[in-house]
Amino acid sequence: MKRLCGTVLIMEAVVVLLAIVPSMRLEHVRGGTAGIVGGVIAIVAIVLSGMVGRPRMGWVLYAGSVFQLLVIASGVLVPAMYGLGVVFAALWFTGIWLARKVEREQREREAAAAAAETAAASATGAAAKATRRPGPDADDDGPRVVFAVPGRLTGYSPSRLGR
Repeated sequence: MKRLCGTVLIMEAVVVLLAIVPSMRLEHVRGGTAGIVGGVIAIVAIVLSGMVGRPRMGWVLYAGSVFQLLVIASGVLVPAMYGLGVVFAALWFTGIWLARKVEREQREREAAAAAAETAAASATGAAAKATRRPGPDADDDGPRVVFAVPGRLTGYSPSRLGR
């Protein structure tokens, strides 16, 4: 989530800064108004992008969402912000949705892998217990190994190897 939402905010800052001059020329907005609105939006976007994804900073997603609404509302002063705000709000909310989806799928994969590992470990332990047969070698310290030789089976146990 950190990368995706942070990238949206950084790109928003860049685009808003680049939109200052065209908004002055094309929309007849005063230079000071366009500069202040664009500068404040860019600074807030950069600060929020640095906080997204940090531990104990879950409130930043809510602050970023409110920020997107404020960017749209700043269209009252600089009309270009209506369009930019809507585009980046859509990217912001899509980024949050996709990041949560990916994180949920990662948690599910990790849980499935842990369950499979636990099942494999318990199955291996059960199989090892099942292959041990009580008998004359029951007190030996190793498993019985059986080799398939064409025509017959041969086997040995570590206790029969010269101890």
